[in-house]
Amino acid sequence: MSSAKNALILGISLIISFIAIGVIGSNALLEHKSMERSVTVKGLSEREYLADTVIWPIQFTAASNDLTDIYETMEASNKKVIAFLREKGIESSEISSSAPSITDKSAQRYGSSRSAEFRYTATQAITVYSNKVEQVRGVMGDLADLGKEGIVLSSEDYQAQPEYLFTRLNEVKPKMIEEATKKAREVAEKFATDSNSQLGKIKQARQGQFSISPRDRHNPHLKNVRVVSTIEYYLSD
Repeated sequence: MSSAKNALILGISLIISFIAIGVIGSNALLEHKSMERSVTVKGLSEREYLADTVIWPIQFTAASNDLTDIYETMEASNKKVIAFLREKGIESSEISSSAPSITDKSAQRYGSSRSAEFRYTATQAITVYSNKVEQVRGVMGDLADLGKEGIVLSSEDYQAQPEYLFTRLNEVKPKMIEEATKKAREVAEKFATDSNSQLGKIKQARQGQFSISPRDRHNPHLKNVRVVSTIEYYLSD
């Protein structure tokens, strides 16, 4: 009888202990949840910069029925284009020339059955690679002078379009990240004020990818640099 009573007392004690632990644990969980209140905000930094590098291919063509003649024409055009660029202040180190590409239309097995006016056509490109973007853009405006010398330019070709690069991203990153973080905090502080809360420390932060794009299709030399930072802050009453 004594053993049964002791077992009953022990069982009741264990039940009371489990209930107490459950209550304490529940309160601790609720307290922990209240400490986990947070708000996630985004901060944007967007700036406009002039491209610092230009790649400008000058593509010209010629046509002839004589192979020797077309090579001589391309060689003469090549010299004229280079002389034009040097006269405009472009350094020799900024100019590179590719070999002419010759097409023999009589050797082609497809296309119209009509014979072409010229058997041979040639295309060649001289490329300017420079960090003097504004100077090179000024020279682009004088390109018609080459046409007056009898050089046939193929400026409408996609491969003849200038390309503008912005390579100083590492220089501007710190300031832009600082700005994005500051703007994110301003949004978080406004939210905390509106919700009668206090803004706490950063719980976690994620920096988005930097994007570089032309400002618009008419001004590809102007670059729009953009980054968005996502930051989560703790909130308290």
